[in-house]
Amino acid sequence: MKPTLLILAAGMASRYGSMKQIDGFGPNGETIIDYSIYDAIKAGFGKVVFIIKEEYVENFKAIFDTKLEGKIETDYVFQNFDLKQYGIDIEIERSKPWGTAHAVLAARHAIKEPFCVINADDFYGLDAYEKMVKFLTTEVTGSNYSMIGYEIGKTLSDYGSVSRGVCKVSADGYLEEIIERTKVLREGEAIVYEEDEKQYPLSLDTRVSMNFWGFTPEMFKISEELFRDFAHANKDNPKAEFFIPLVADSLLSSETADFKVVPTDSKWFGVTYKEDKPIVQASIDQLVKDGVYPENLWK
Repeated sequence: MKPTLLILAAGMASRYGSMKQIDGFGPNGETIIDYSIYDAIKAGFGKVVFIIKEEYVENFKAIFDTKLEGKIETDYVFQNFDLKQYGIDIEIERSKPWGTAHAVLAARHAIKEPFCVINADDFYGLDAYEKMVKFLTTEVTGSNYSMIGYEIGKTLSDYGSVSRGVCKVSADGYLEEIIERTKVLREGEAIVYEEDEKQYPLSLDTRVSMNFWGFTPEMFKISEELFRDFAHANKDNPKAEFFIPLVADSLLSSETADFKVVPTDSKWFGVTYKEDKPIVQASIDQLVKDGVYPENLWK
């Protein structure tokens, strides 16, 4: 059974200023999602599931359904504020959804096979998809999950600091801890993170999580139980977010599952800021010129 690609595309894009999930970056207006799916099909994925807001479903279908027909199975699931579906009876007022791990739960009825999770607005590179497919078809179990680990220097923006999940990796290549560094940036040739108005260096080969995870469907039940506890504990905190690394940390702490850190040398492209767009466009143009992608991706 081929694995499934689960795309997180329900974010608000507050820093970017528009719906970057369906913004055009390729020579013919291709979205970053287009390149992700193209690489996923080439790597061996058999299905793509979009997690979106329900009000955007027609926008997404208009962009993706026709071009993907006959190439890969597609499905759409919706992230919303309904807590009763998770057995949570209290009312909690929020202006934003509950975060990435909550979004993944929206796909619990749509996925029955090993799957990976990616961000809609991140360009990951073919190598990462190929390595994830290999893991999901040969190594994954309900207690052995994975995460693609990127070199931190290949993930930064030139237009501001970024948050990065900095990974502590064991000698045998397994995740020991993810430490969220909220202000990571370049200082000349060095990479640093800021904390309490001080700067601390990070090694250029430090591995970071870019939210590219590999799971089995058993993860849904575990996450649902954790989310119930999280929602009750944060009923008075409207900004609390239930992130995938929180689930990973819980599984590691309870020794319920391990996470293999699968290294990739791919360069990650991101569009955190509006100013990042021409950089991403230029990077994709170069990949087209180098023959990595055809000029018209779906022709």
